[in-house]
Amino acid sequence: MEDKLGDNNSMSTNKKKGNQRRDSITDPSIAKLFERKNFAFLATLMKDGSPQVTPTWVDIDKNSNTILVNTARGRIKHRNISRDPRVAVSVIDSSNPYDMVTVRGRVIEQIKGKNADEHIDKLAKKYLDKQKYPGRRPGEERVLLRIKPKLVARME
Repeated sequence: MEDKLGDNNSMSTNKKKGNQRRDSITDPSIAKLFERKNFAFLATLMKDGSPQVTPTWVDIDKNSNTILVNTARGRIKHRNISRDPRVAVSVIDSSNPYDMVTVRGRVIEQIKGKNADEHIDKLAKKYLDKQKYPGRRPGEERVLLRIKPKLVARME
């Protein structure tokens, strides 16, 4: 049985056209939402099954068709996805909230160490125009979450 996003006619799934698939975020109109200085809203599942939503910085890896979210070990979203990797991500254009994408998928990898540390600095440059992430806490271990889309819907 296929997931449905509802009957909203202004939402369209990213149907296959050329090399684009319903699970692809590499379409330029979608990728730009992730590449620009837009916030994402990451939904994870609590232990009791209730949703938990966190506004967060976001990035994409077009080569692997994955969404990248950086967090710290032990934060609520990290605990939730470690138990249940299913997530939803929504990104809106900060200058036009009607330009948006919603993605359902799974966290397929948790990357720690130097790559996660370098990635949070990359996001700090994108969102804050700072070379290093200024919110680092002593002893904090960064975790880079790689999310594989299963369903991509875009408001047009």
